[in-house]
Amino acid sequence: MAALTPAPAATARSTADSAPRRSPRTDSERLFNRVTLGTLLALALLWLAPLAWAVATSVRPPGELATDPTAWFSAHSTLANYREVLAAGRIPYWYVNSFVTSALTTLLTVCTASLAAFALSRLRFRHRRPVFLLILAGVMIPPQLLMVPHFLTLQVAGMLNTYWAVVLPQVPNVVAVFVFKQFFDGIPVELTDAARADGASWLRIYGQIVMPLSRPAVSAVTIFVFVWSWNNFLWPLLAVTDPQMMTLPVGLTSVQDAFGLPQAQLMASAVLGALPLLTVFLFFQRRIVEGIVGTGLK
Repeated sequence: MAALTPAPAATARSTADSAPRRSPRTDSERLFNRVTLGTLLALALLWLAPLAWAVATSVRPPGELATDPTAWFSAHSTLANYREVLAAGRIPYWYVNSFVTSALTTLLTVCTASLAAFALSRLRFRHRRPVFLLILAGVMIPPQLLMVPHFLTLQVAGMLNTYWAVVLPQVPNVVAVFVFKQFFDGIPVELTDAARADGASWLRIYGQIVMPLSRPAVSAVTIFVFVWSWNNFLWPLLAVTDPQMMTLPVGLTSVQDAFGLPQAQLMASAVLGALPLLTVFLFFQRRIVEGIVGTGLK
């Protein structure tokens, strides 16, 4: 008896049936990933384009800017604009002032906010929840509303035109308290209970157990408070009138007024002001992401 051979149509059908099929879910995931990537690239270009234009403009000669202010590139790039900005102001002093005030503000904010959050997270006292809600209500108070009381208080204390005049009003930070409390609530209570059973004080538990485990939250709060303090303009403008004590944003404004707002020097001063913050983000971007993820703010 002759062997039966499958028909060509049946063979093609069985081959098609045995071929792997694309899952609709896989296709949708690929489409979602492509859309997400395209959106991120578009947002990155929107963010980088003004920065690139500022850098390109800052190295162009003033004569070229007068003839063609919209051009991106120049055949005669120069650093003369940066030299003029540095020579016209006290930028080295302003860098030091901004660094000192931002560092002090960050250090005091981390200490006070973490202590307050530790008390709200671990200590049991009456009206603990209303106190926390009252602290959160501070977010609704505009900072501009408190500037006059702060100014009058510091004027009476004789602290104007000092580092403390810039630092102290910026230390209370409701968001920092909230971030620390959210992170502390995620630490197992058994750790603090075991330490209390061994006779450890609350201050020792805070310093030797809770804070070492809270490095992501500390990193996030430190970076964001430092950047916010560095960029703060309105309060240092009111608290400091001595040019030697000005912070970088306030000092660069005085330089811009002295120049009569020429475009090249304006861009050079803007690049000098943004350079430290760009450095912070480039070197600590992983810490920023880890801090946000670790605090539970999802």
